[in-house]
Amino acid sequence: MPFGPATSTAFARVVAPLEARLGAPGRAPAGTPTLECPRARGATAARSAPSTALTLLAVGAACLTGGGCGQAAGAAPAGGTVVVASGADLESANPLVTVHPMARQVQRFALFVTLARYDSALRPVPYFARAWRWSGDRRTITLALDPTLRWHDGRATTAHDVAFTLDAARDPETASPRGADLGWLARVDVADDTTLRLVARQPLADLPSILCELPILPAHRLATVPRGDFRRDRFATEPLGNGPFRFRERRAGERWIFDRNDDFPATMGGPPHVGRLIVAVVDEPTTKFAGLVSGDLDVAGISPGMASLVQRDPTLAVLSYPATFSYALVFNSARPPFDDVRVRRAVSAAIDRGRIVQVALAGFGTPAGGAVPPAHPFAADGLGDAAAVGRDERAAARALEDAGWRLGADGRRRRNGDPLQFTLLTVGSGDNALEQLVQGDLRRLGVTVEIRQMELGAFLSEARAVPKRFDALVTGIPGDLSLAHLAGMFDGAQRGGALDYADFHEAVLDTAFAAARAATTTEGARDAWHVVQRQLADRMPVAWLYHARGVQGIRRRLGGVRMDLRGELATLAEWTVSPAPRAP
Repeated sequence: MPFGPATSTAFARVVAPLEARLGAPGRAPAGTPTLECPRARGATAARSAPSTALTLLAVGAACLTGGGCGQAAGAAPAGGTVVVASGADLESANPLVTVHPMARQVQRFALFVTLARYDSALRPVPYFARAWRWSGDRRTITLALDPTLRWHDGRATTAHDVAFTLDAARDPETASPRGADLGWLARVDVADDTTLRLVARQPLADLPSILCELPILPAHRLATVPRGDFRRDRFATEPLGNGPFRFRERRAGERWIFDRNDDFPATMGGPPHVGRLIVAVVDEPTTKFAGLVSGDLDVAGISPGMASLVQRDPTLAVLSYPATFSYALVFNSARPPFDDVRVRRAVSAAIDRGRIVQVALAGFGTPAGGAVPPAHPFAADGLGDAAAVGRDERAAARALEDAGWRLGADGRRRRNGDPLQFTLLTVGSGDNALEQLVQGDLRRLGVTVEIRQMELGAFLSEARAVPKRFDALVTGIPGDLSLAHLAGMFDGAQRGGALDYADFHEAVLDTAFAAARAATTTEGARDAWHVVQRQLADRMPVAWLYHARGVQGIRRRLGGVRMDLRGELATLAEWTVSPAPRAP
């Protein structure tokens, strides 16, 4: 059913006084630019998560002054505090069991370290592994680790921790969403505390991307925990890290607090400039916007429609960047009506993706013709062109007619007397513009769509349930440069994993995923990923809607903030806080 003006009314209540302060709507004042980044990857990309509370605006100010953050009470740390909004709680601090986008950012760039990391040109460079060398047959990588890195309890981080992490990630009992990305790894040999060898099953063309993305975990803390219990263990909410920020406090559903690690090795970049990082759970778009304007939030993903308002505040700037974060309509292909590929194709063809990007996203996105953003080097030709992403109502109608769904005088399609209708699950509490646009497109085709909004936790439980009970759902898919998220969704080896929303697995896809993992050349990997994309386009287990463009509001008091394909927090260690807003 269509939704009314709940969100627009709430928006008006927040915006009205701000309009008076910032001036009438129109062009942003001169000198208040939209910042453009050349590359990006975004967890908070072009859409905001729905509301669970509207009472967290004061958390930033309270924690900045030390008045109200529990253990955080007291003088603000040297270097200042940065408050970053997250649309949902971080789910887990354990990188082996979470796919939450902001959680992965915090894990990689604040709480833990990875063996290598990407530079701004997306090339692997040393991090915890200060150097590595290849064997002549390129099947063995010998890594030399930094001997000065310590866990936040004072114990040394060693090669044994690396071996534990890689073994735990591959263990089926862990059910890690990244487990299949280590399929190339035959074994890990620990030579001593600072040297280990990774032995591959076949020659490798390049350093596997998983080594730049999977944080190292403390063996002395987790080795005695059954791997099937990682999600429930206290480590998930009281983590022990070794990164540039130490865990300090968590309040469920409200915030996570991290303090600077003054002992972080100089060889790995040294301590960050910022003294404290607060991740505040603020999921309502209007609340994020008001928090930025009031100064309670420093960084927040904003609704595209609010970008012009943010630009009119001289203390704020808008950071916009392309993102490997896509939205899709996921079909349950195991039950009617979507057990018929013709119906899936018809629904996809009927959707006006360009209109979604313009109306729901204010242009901050790219209509999706396939699973991979067109700027990605492995994107298949032809899936992102106008024919692939354009609305084709005639083709959609023909497909439904072929499937036996006839259009009646009342404008509704029926087969054997049964109407063509389904329930669309989504996360939300407001007007859900994207879902309403899809609903309208399909209504013109004679298909009835009922929109059912759910709280995030309930939505994920339903999406991951086995067997699948929903008809269809719309969701964001956080991606990786390695395209591991596609394997997490459709590779039979990862059936039942955190991203297995569609439960759609076929032998030809499994073969292509295996070929991508086994590829020893860039060309071989590209060819395998092209097969994956074309199979997904043909079999249509999901209808890809758009590839998002990140839209973040930031306070000008922050310096050194760059967001690119590595993530929103990739340059966190370089951020600085000025006592007064920076001049435009």
